[in-house]
Amino acid sequence: MRILFFTHYYPPEVNAPAARTSEHCRAWAKAGHEVTIVTCAPNHPKGVVFPGYRNALYQVEAMDGVRVVRLLTVLAANEGFLRRIINYVSYLIASILALPLLPRADVIVSTSPQFFCGLAGLFARLVKRAPWVLEIRDIWPESIVTVGAMRKGLAIRFLEWLEAYAYRSADAVVSVTKSFVPHITERRGTEQGIAIFRNGADLTMFKKSDASRQVKRTLGLEGKFVAAYVGTHGMAHGLGVILDAAEKLRDDPRIAFLMVGDGSEREHLQAHRAARKLDNVHILGLRPKSDMPGIWAATDASLILLTRSDLFKKVLPSKLAESMAMECPVILGVEGEAAETLAEAKAGIAITPENADELVAAIRKLADDPALAVSYGRAGRAFVRAQFDRADIAARYLAFLEDVAAGRAAAPERGRETA
Repeated sequence: MRILFFTHYYPPEVNAPAARTSEHCRAWAKAGHEVTIVTCAPNHPKGVVFPGYRNALYQVEAMDGVRVVRLLTVLAANEGFLRRIINYVSYLIASILALPLLPRADVIVSTSPQFFCGLAGLFARLVKRAPWVLEIRDIWPESIVTVGAMRKGLAIRFLEWLEAYAYRSADAVVSVTKSFVPHITERRGTEQGIAIFRNGADLTMFKKSDASRQVKRTLGLEGKFVAAYVGTHGMAHGLGVILDAAEKLRDDPRIAFLMVGDGSEREHLQAHRAARKLDNVHILGLRPKSDMPGIWAATDASLILLTRSDLFKKVLPSKLAESMAMECPVILGVEGEAAETLAEAKAGIAITPENADELVAAIRKLADDPALAVSYGRAGRAFVRAQFDRADIAARYLAFLEDVAAGRAAAPERGRETA
């Protein structure tokens, strides 16, 4: 089968969309299918092209058996709004112009966020005359209103119309959470052809390491209980709560906070950390993927945080599966489906989003009870093995794409994930 996949993010970028897509596509290529990725020059999150790459008109490379086509776009850092929208639209335009050069396809997949990347599949479907699967990783444009990037108005209403049109036009829709399905169904007008393939973890990559002491020594955290946040430092994440918790724990020498990643809020967080003289907070910025096993080894509790919002009750952060795969107990500041999943896994402690007192109490509980932390970690790994193994998810996703390519867009009882 020939799979044509549109994604704004792809390795060597290290964010969640890049990881999900690349791990699925690598598995599909290994299974003998012809996979072509259409993406940008790697530049996320700083808007600066990675060493060894160029922001060129049309370039092709091979990665893990996958053909990767990179197109010229207007680059933008992961901050602000107007230039990012221009960046997103430029990807859509570049994808449309490149369609005559792209290979034939038996099925087309486009993933959102960002939404204009999702729309690229609509145009590809018209030109390539192949069925189109729209993957929804985020409810957009609702999410940009939720974080305050845009206000409700004419522009948002137009984007909502486009959203509904895309749902109705796609031959099938893939959601990464169960909670997104009612939203998609309402706008699509039917449950027909909607499937759920949640975020998972590659158990061959994410596994516990014995390097904890060595890595902590390198980071200046030896002997500390390390509560770490690894991921995007954005408007949606409410990471100020970490600084608030650190201030409440500044006199507890056992505990340290580690923040790894980049985003629109990182400089703001660094400035506030310095102003408040929080020496127990270590902000490392973005690190290459090769450093991540060491970061995870040094992590005693994984902090997974979002602001408090009804929209975020529908999300299932990819870091949840990765943290559990690493046998790392989770402190989860996300309500809804994510909290329900954590409770089912018995893999950590759920707190009210943006509540510093509850965050402090959860950290102290794990620091005071190492046996409990170990129990949470082992339960999490077992849960991922049973329900969130990336290899299993990729195989089921591939079977669904084969159905769509053959004109058998899955009915709800077949397309829905039972896990």
